[in-house]
Amino acid sequence: MGGGAATRATFGQALARGALVLDGAMGTALYERGVLYSNSFDSLCLSQPELVGAVHRSYLDAGAVVLGTNSFGANRMRLALHDLQDQAADISRAAVVLAREVAGDRAHVLGSVGPTGRPWKTLGEAERPEVTAAYREQIGALLEAGVDALLLETFRQPEELAVALQVALELSAGGCPVVASVSFDPFGTMADGTGPEAMAQRLAEAGADALGVNCADGPAGVYEMATRMLGPGLPVLAQPNAGLPQRVDGRFAYMATPEYFQLYARRLFKAGIHGVGGCCGTTPEHIRKIAAAARMVAGEGEAGDGGGMRDEEPMAPKVAPGIQVVPREQKGAIGAKLGRDFLVSVEVNPPPGLSLDRALEGARLLRDGGVDMINVADGPRASARMGNLALCVRAQQELQMPALMHVTTRDRNLLGLIAHLLAGHELGVHNLVVITGDPPKMGDFPDATPVYDVDSVGLLRIIDGLNRGIDPGGKPLMDATRFLCATGAEPAAVDYDREIRRLEAKARAGADYVMTQPVYDIDVLERFLDDTERIGLPTLVGLLPLASHRNAEFLHNEVPGMRVPEAIRERMRAAGSGPSARAEGVQVAREMLLRVRDRVAGAYIMPPFGRYKLALDVIKGIVR
Repeated sequence: MGGGAATRATFGQALARGALVLDGAMGTALYERGVLYSNSFDSLCLSQPELVGAVHRSYLDAGAVVLGTNSFGANRMRLALHDLQDQAADISRAAVVLAREVAGDRAHVLGSVGPTGRPWKTLGEAERPEVTAAYREQIGALLEAGVDALLLETFRQPEELAVALQVALELSAGGCPVVASVSFDPFGTMADGTGPEAMAQRLAEAGADALGVNCADGPAGVYEMATRMLGPGLPVLAQPNAGLPQRVDGRFAYMATPEYFQLYARRLFKAGIHGVGGCCGTTPEHIRKIAAAARMVAGEGEAGDGGGMRDEEPMAPKVAPGIQVVPREQKGAIGAKLGRDFLVSVEVNPPPGLSLDRALEGARLLRDGGVDMINVADGPRASARMGNLALCVRAQQELQMPALMHVTTRDRNLLGLIAHLLAGHELGVHNLVVITGDPPKMGDFPDATPVYDVDSVGLLRIIDGLNRGIDPGGKPLMDATRFLCATGAEPAAVDYDREIRRLEAKARAGADYVMTQPVYDIDVLERFLDDTERIGLPTLVGLLPLASHRNAEFLHNEVPGMRVPEAIRERMRAAGSGPSARAEGVQVAREMLLRVRDRVAGAYIMPPFGRYKLALDVIKGIVR
């Protein structure tokens, strides 16, 4: 382990980074362990602490980096139903101690505070101070015991939440973040009819440090409400139920599967939600799937470790007995040249339909023009077309030209990915470009189901294991693969720091070199090359010759990770259209390549609309 508590990031810092994995339902877990709903779950912190600790531990082991205390109903008004009102402070303090013992330096501890259960509108003026006193007692005990943040959760009545929030802010005095999480009815409103946008604004103005939506609905409903609360710019957490409960054989059961949670967790993270967990009905398996989604979105080392709470040294990779790992320079012609000779790869994709003739003609033109290898995408832009393995095999067999086969994690589950990789290896396709892949909504069939069992980092790790003679389950194979793996990077990524961290994770996972997205701004590219030099991976710079001013505007405004500077767009506008515009696009790409020719290992050229001659025009006189 790293420096333990001394190096632990504060919850506020981790929350700002995002992709936090929260825990799941405490009540559901205790119910499954034989505790009836008629009992006080909170009192178990005193009477059966080992049971509560076991639930916390199950969520921590599943990947949660935020644990909520078992104190949701530990206010004296709720506890009075069990004649336990005088134990409110003791239960709250014990709840923090239990969560902290399990969390150690692996997770943050949030003090859970729920509603009193009293209908606010029915309370008389003389009774409302009792509510304030109850919150003051509970929140004071949680703060005294040392929580990392306060989580006011499952509030339906805005007036009551306002009281709890005021008490929390007053007692914490800015030293402890306060998250205000609400629960909406099926019509998307609070008890007084307030919608998510207005509620978010009201809580932001009241001083909440973060917002949240939990309970009441499953992933789809919580997704809608949580994303509508992003307006004020505060971090937002989402903790859906596992659907609506049903009674099965005399017990309550929730029907939303862990896989369904993983799908919506990805959507929530990508929509800008900073933390995702579960509420009623969720189990460690749901949280395990959320953690997998967080790893895909944030990259290894960001999610699943408390946003930087641990700094573990990576374990030495295992090698199966009797296996000799093939070094990069011995992995075919490309491996031998990588980092020594300037390499040029050009994208050639299977066309829609059945015939590969045009693609093979293009590959032959490129080979004869001095291009080292073709690069074959895997359903680019989520389009429906022939699998790229066919073109890779035919190009290598008929043209003796190395082919780089893109492998995305979008369309195949883990079993399918392994089968695809091993089939390609058997057919001689050993050069891969490992990417996560564009979501189906971008392509021909937006309702197609994405898979994403792993992300690009996870797939690189799997391939690295295969290269060491070990299957994904950790079992030795009879032999080892010899895949040479490229990975992608976006020098112009909006979240640039995250992109660099992901590239570091990809290098650790086994990537051999980098192929960038197209770059048009030399300052952006040089910053990227400066910042990634320490990672030590050879880089092929991505170049996409612009075809027209319209093409430049489309790439700049509608394609994530692509920025075309205004000066370049103006050049394309002035060039007009047709051949003159294409010539100007080639010139822009040549200028970029000339600026970094001595700093990169090669060029990855993506000719627009299959105009392969443009790729040869880009490299003419610069390479070969």
